[in-house]
Amino acid sequence: MADKTERRGLGRGLSALMADLPQGDAPPRAPDRDVPIATVRPNPDQPRRHFDDGDLSDLAASIRTRGVLQPIIVRTDPADGAYLQIIAGERRWRAAQMAGLHEIPVLVREMDDAAVLEVAIVENIQRSDLNPLEEAVGYRTLLDRYGHTQERLGDLVGRSRSHIANALRLTTLPDDVQAHLRSGALTAGHARALVGADNAGDLAKRIISGGLSVRETERLVKSDAEGKRVSARRPAPEKDADTAALERDLGAALRMRVSIDAKPGGEGRVTITYKDLDALDDLCQLLAPGRPVQS
Repeated sequence: MADKTERRGLGRGLSALMADLPQGDAPPRAPDRDVPIATVRPNPDQPRRHFDDGDLSDLAASIRTRGVLQPIIVRTDPADGAYLQIIAGERRWRAAQMAGLHEIPVLVREMDDAAVLEVAIVENIQRSDLNPLEEAVGYRTLLDRYGHTQERLGDLVGRSRSHIANALRLTTLPDDVQAHLRSGALTAGHARALVGADNAGDLAKRIISGGLSVRETERLVKSDAEGKRVSARRPAPEKDADTAALERDLGAALRMRVSIDAKPGGEGRVTITYKDLDALDDLCQLLAPGRPVQS
């Protein structure tokens, strides 16, 4: 299986498909055909989840005037052969719907699921269309579902292995922190500083409300962690002389270790530690003389 994946590499099909993607001011590719827009579906594994409404409205206005200049790249929908599934161009498809088009131009290319996700990630990264979490989730899907390695991912998207590794760490953050990252309230730098923090959600709120920089965030996380370590090492406060004397006297009378935790309001707790069941029996006889012990 691993050998098969390695041999496929980018693959001649994927390389050819990347050439079909619109590049800068390159002239549009001629579509294979026009199809009813209702027969085209988005890819459920598309890494991009957020589409800016303002950008879509602007593109829809352009499409009403000039039409869809770059055809949408599709494949036969694996779930239903009567439909086509988008490989690249979901933004244009959404805007065409807003513009009220009934048909759209398409290029039909048949590719497997892994190659389709690869293209979606590469296309969106080239256009800076993915937020950091969408990018990380795309990488995670290729690793977990399709057996990619971090090295292969780096070659595929033109990123270093450290970039891939740092991106993947974002998927370990709590859901509330991921939501802040997805919305743009936190940057990837802020989020990476929070990875592994015990109370990342609370720290994220402080970062956002305080408008902290990434460096300030790193210092906050470090200070919070050091404070917890100091608190864990801090010894219990010394007991007053009267409480300590009462512990000794009661312990001597019972021939057991006694601990008294007294609170300022007068309430407290007495803890008696016994070493075996015979000692427990003796304690019960002292507390309730003549009462049989239930074993």
